[in-house]
Amino acid sequence: MKKHNDQRIDEVLKNMVGGYKHKSKLYKNKLATTWENTMGATIAKYTSRISVRNNKLFITIDSAPLKQELSFAKEKIKKVMNEELGENFISEVVIR
Repeated sequence: MKKHNDQRIDEVLKNMVGGYKHKSKLYKNKLATTWENTMGATIAKYTSRISVRNNKLFITIDSAPLKQELSFAKEKIKKVMNEELGENFISEVVIR
């Protein structure tokens, strides 16, 4: 008998990437590309850097008032970014 191993390509890629150390780099790139679409053009304009280390999302903002406003929305940002990634990868959001 033949054995069927039917899997969707996205599941195969998730399993493959999940086994590597480079998951955070892959997620960093995905978050950087979707940041403007997710958060809006104005926030993206004042964002100078996005990085991921130890499951923490570090966001560098150039505007002090916007930085203050985003500090109140850390949980919402975490939730939206985890939805973009498709899993609970981001444990904390740090705004600088």
